[in-house]
Amino acid sequence: MAGLPAGTAGATTVALLVVATTLSAVALSQRVHDLRVIVPALIGVGLCGAALDLQADGPGFIAGYVALVGLALRTPRRIAVLAGIPVLAAIAAEETYQSDNPANTILTVLFASGMLFAISAFAAVSLDARHHAEALLAQEAATSEARQRAAALAERSRLARDLHDVLAHSLSALAVQLEGVRLTAISVGAGTALVDQVSSARQLTRIGMLDARRALQLLREDEAPGPAGLPSLVSETAALLGIPVTLEVQGVPCPLGSGAGLTLYRVVQEALTNVAKHAGRGARATVRLVWAPDSVEVSIVDSGGDGVDASLPSSGCGLTGMVERVTLLGGLLRAGPADGGFTVHLWLPVSPPAAELTG
Repeated sequence: MAGLPAGTAGATTVALLVVATTLSAVALSQRVHDLRVIVPALIGVGLCGAALDLQADGPGFIAGYVALVGLALRTPRRIAVLAGIPVLAAIAAEETYQSDNPANTILTVLFASGMLFAISAFAAVSLDARHHAEALLAQEAATSEARQRAAALAERSRLARDLHDVLAHSLSALAVQLEGVRLTAISVGAGTALVDQVSSARQLTRIGMLDARRALQLLREDEAPGPAGLPSLVSETAALLGIPVTLEVQGVPCPLGSGAGLTLYRVVQEALTNVAKHAGRGARATVRLVWAPDSVEVSIVDSGGDGVDASLPSSGCGLTGMVERVTLLGGLLRAGPADGGFTVHLWLPVSPPAAELTG
């Protein structure tokens, strides 16, 4: 090969180049962080550079300088100085071997190597300072975010307390008074229409109390409700609205996206509220949750009531408004009469489509 010494010297030169290149790649790789690997590799690069200059008058000194720079950049200062001694000694010995003025050559090597090492060490210190500053900035940002969340949660808790004191207590007192009016109307023989109207007003008040409690709960909590909150939702609805509700769960629960979990919870909540509004007295409801490996289904089935206190005022935007959200999540929502009552059926995929991820 042109430019290489002939015979064994040429083969040795090629071997040293390969070894120096390999060791440099290992020592300077960002994937390698073990000093027990980095330090010997860089010392080997420096020694290969000195040996290269002995074999052929070429750029072997560059490998030595690469070793010194690598030690300054990738190792602690004390280790870099100690590991750099054999590299510097090898470079100095090689340079003075063929020099006519050894003393001057040693001084030149020491000065050049010292300057290169100092500049590299300064660069390493600056890089460490930058990383430390970035870590401090990230920590400060996280602390600031935590403070903001804590302040927001405290404010939400204050609002929840105020609303509870004003709204929940007022609705509770109103429900008690309406019950008293209903009993009085029955005792004095008031007309059936008046009794039914008072009963409907009392039922609306109880529904309002339930909605108020749910709103206050959301203010106090930091996370949106999901399938895990269904047992408490069912028990609370049954206790406050006087409707027997049964929860049945089949299969192994799978993690849902926050949007899907909240939608499932809202559908059950709205369906149970509709039972109280439209089914009348004697109604019963069953919430059946079925988990599959790739989907979840929930059915809310009521047996229907006697029609008394039914057809309470409604916005008409409950389940109808949920259809659009369910469709965006890739699910299906059906609602309609069934077996003398009413059935709401929801199907959602476990893995949400891109619409939820990007929306």
